[in-house]
Amino acid sequence: MMSIFPAGSTGLRSKTDDVMRNIFGKTQHGAQATGSPTVLTGPRVPRHSSAWKDLLKFLKAEQGLRILDIGPTSPTNINFLTTLGHGVYMADVVNEALRGNWMSAPDENGATQFDVEGFLDNNLDFAGREFDVILLWTTLDYVPQALVGPMIKRLRSTLRPGGRVLTFFHTRNHGPDTGFCRYHVTDSDTIETQETTGYAVQHVYTNRTIEKLFETYNNTKFYLAKDNLYEVIITR
Repeated sequence: MMSIFPAGSTGLRSKTDDVMRNIFGKTQHGAQATGSPTVLTGPRVPRHSSAWKDLLKFLKAEQGLRILDIGPTSPTNINFLTTLGHGVYMADVVNEALRGNWMSAPDENGATQFDVEGFLDNNLDFAGREFDVILLWTTLDYVPQALVGPMIKRLRSTLRPGGRVLTFFHTRNHGPDTGFCRYHVTDSDTIETQETTGYAVQHVYTNRTIEKLFETYNNTKFYLAKDNLYEVIITR
C-alpha cells in the first residue's frame, strides 16, 4: 500500500490516519492493508552521503516536486520534504516483497515462482502519477531477483524525463553494515541509517552490472563512499 503526504504538511499529527491516504484518496481506515508495517528497531547512525548532498541541492532549487520514498514510513522524511514544498509518496516495498504472498512452490527445477505482475500492481501502481525523484535507497539489494528488472522498468515508466533516482548498493552480502536499514534525510550532507527487520542482502552488484540494470535511463553517476556502499544517482 502506498501513502501520500501532500506538500505543505508541517508534521505528523498524533493520529496519523488524519493525514495518511492511499493513492485513491481514502483514509487508512478505508484502505486494505497489505501487511504489517516494518518495525524500526535500531538507533539512528549518521553517515556522510555525497549523493544525498547533490540531490538536496536539486530539491532546494525546485518547488512542487513529487517524490517517491521507498521504505518504512519515516516521519523525518515526510516532514522535511513537505516543508521544502514537495509532495511525498511512500511504499514499503522490501517488506511486501519478502512476505511470501507473491511466491509459489518451486517448479520441477527447484526454482521459486514469483507473481511479478501481481506484486507490481499491488505495490507499485501509482494510478497514472509521475514522479520527479525516487528515493530507492538499498531496495534492489533485498528484493527477490525476479523483481529487480521489472521494478526498474516500472519505476522508469513513472519517472518524468529528467527525473532522478537515488539508490545505494552494498559491495558485499554479509558482515557489518549489510542489515536492512531505513534511511532518514537531513538538511546537510548527512543521512541517518536505522536498522530494521533483519533481511539479508540477496545480491551484490558491480559498477558495470548497475549500469546494465539502468541502461534504459539516460545517465548514471557514481559517488565514492567509505562504508561498503555504492551511491548512485540515475537520471531518466
